[in-house]
Amino acid sequence: MTQEQFLNDVSTLYAYLDNQKNSINQLITHLENKNYNELTLINEFAIVLGLENPDDTIRLALITRLVNLRDDSLVQVLKKLGKNEQEVIELQEKAYGFVRSFWEEKHKTTLEFIKKEKLLTPFYQAIFEGVYHVGTQMSLWQSKWTSHIINGVNKELLEKFEGNEAKVFEYLEENKLFDLGHNGQIADRSYSALVKQSDGTYESQAYIQAFKKETTAVINALEEFVDKLIEVEDEIYNQKWNYVEYLQTLIKAFSENRTDKLVEQWAQVDRTWMKITTPIQIGHPLEYYEDHFRKAVALEWDIRLSNPNFEKNAQRAQKIKNMFATIFHSFHIGEKYEQHKAIFDFSMKSLEKVQLYIGRPASFYAAEFNGLFSAQVVPNDEIVSKDEGKKIFAFSDEILQTSRAKPFLKLSQEIFGQEFLTQDRNFLFKEDAKWHQVYDITTIGHEYGHILWCDDETESAMNKTGNFKNIEEFKATTGGLVSFFIGTSESELSLQVLIDTIKRSVGLIGWMEVDEVQPYYCEGLIHLTGLFESKVLTWENQKLNIDLGEDAFVALKQWYIKTYQELALHYLDKKDATLFLNQFATKTGKYFMPNNAIISDFVTHYFERYKAIGQELDTLDSKSNYR
Repeated sequence: MTQEQFLNDVSTLYAYLDNQKNSINQLITHLENKNYNELTLINEFAIVLGLENPDDTIRLALITRLVNLRDDSLVQVLKKLGKNEQEVIELQEKAYGFVRSFWEEKHKTTLEFIKKEKLLTPFYQAIFEGVYHVGTQMSLWQSKWTSHIINGVNKELLEKFEGNEAKVFEYLEENKLFDLGHNGQIADRSYSALVKQSDGTYESQAYIQAFKKETTAVINALEEFVDKLIEVEDEIYNQKWNYVEYLQTLIKAFSENRTDKLVEQWAQVDRTWMKITTPIQIGHPLEYYEDHFRKAVALEWDIRLSNPNFEKNAQRAQKIKNMFATIFHSFHIGEKYEQHKAIFDFSMKSLEKVQLYIGRPASFYAAEFNGLFSAQVVPNDEIVSKDEGKKIFAFSDEILQTSRAKPFLKLSQEIFGQEFLTQDRNFLFKEDAKWHQVYDITTIGHEYGHILWCDDETESAMNKTGNFKNIEEFKATTGGLVSFFIGTSESELSLQVLIDTIKRSVGLIGWMEVDEVQPYYCEGLIHLTGLFESKVLTWENQKLNIDLGEDAFVALKQWYIKTYQELALHYLDKKDATLFLNQFATKTGKYFMPNNAIISDFVTHYFERYKAIGQELDTLDSKSNYR
């Protein structure tokens, strides 16, 4: 098989996955059209959760959980039904089991399609098969991981210190319960879990100890995977031994039981992974949003398939580099110049080594049944990135497909009004090429934005009070936006970038009570400050007014550039993240709220309406108006 034939097979598989997702998205269409006879799967889902005779609100929450892999709507519905915290947790787990079974069956069908159609080569067929078998084991482990870390130890620690997170962090540091990373420093993440001892204290244990049965099953599946790969050859990209070495380092990392060696072992996983440059990429445990305290790395596992028809261009990377240099050279740093320049050089070096993959998830497991990312920049280990660079993955085709399938909601109609929604929806349904350009600015720009202003010690230095991630997402998005604002070549997209920023910032309020995505909620609060201070948004008499005019847009641009400069200096000085966040929002009880009373009133109003009608369909507008 030639490389051209192989890429034709990738295109065939890509189209199959596109059709598969369209078919699954039909569940939303059936609900919109009240074709209840076509929703037997959702009725089964409801029965599993004990939700007999579901109405459309419950059906939509269940479809959102199954199709979009998000459970925030389901949680709100369960709370409205009077379920207490423990009942919600138990039903979330039952929902996870249903979703896992549904998607694993889909992934099995994909594997059968590849074999039946004799797509790819025996080597890459073996990759899909191996990832599937490892993935099913990872998915079984996920339930135990969530129960032990998120719903177990973390809730115990909060209770122990009466909800005072600062005291939890203090306790963990004093008792040496963080993993150690490079050079014996406290790491910015962990590959271990706390296990309670008989005397009430905690001990940090590697995953192989804390979850011995589950981790061993994953290791066994990985070993079988390696054995199968060794029997076949990669005649297309000649990367067989890169994959084999990568899987072997994964086995070694999962097998490591010394907590002070875990970060080092997983760094080696990332190093071997960076050598794999084919269109078929495996995703392993990389992110750590769910665990607020010790940043235990989540159980990610997937295959990311690149779109062979995507034309690679370095435009966004170059715009980010230009902006980065412009902002840095605008500072009058004085005696800190050498220290700051070293961080600038560190980030620039990482930027220059970025590998960009545009595609879609082909199969996914474990933590990813609780939500897929729209894009991702990894590895998070900056020591590795200094040498090897990073990979950026962007799932633009998947996001466009999902966005068009999403139902129109009553809440959007009530908050934004029809005029705003019509503009946005005409763009979404009718402007494919420009939509991808906006995605490039806002989403791919976001991923490049993560790389800036950081070295290998930034996160651990700025996270002493646990809020680094809660400003990092704002830093990332704003990096992409500022690179757009200070350029001129894409100015025709200004209106849509503004609409996208408004819509996303307001929508993130809905995640207020979802702990694992708190960084995005906090990001939204900072964006809202800019939108209100520039008068793009005003809130009067319980009504949101939106000004999309030139003056408001210019004021917003100025706010973003000024705020981003301040944030960049905050990072260069490695100041605690909470100090920056508290300029915009302060924790009130369990959740952060805006400091500005008007914005706070809007956030409170939106969230109350989200809880009340967030899962109700809009009957005033229809997708048929945009086709």
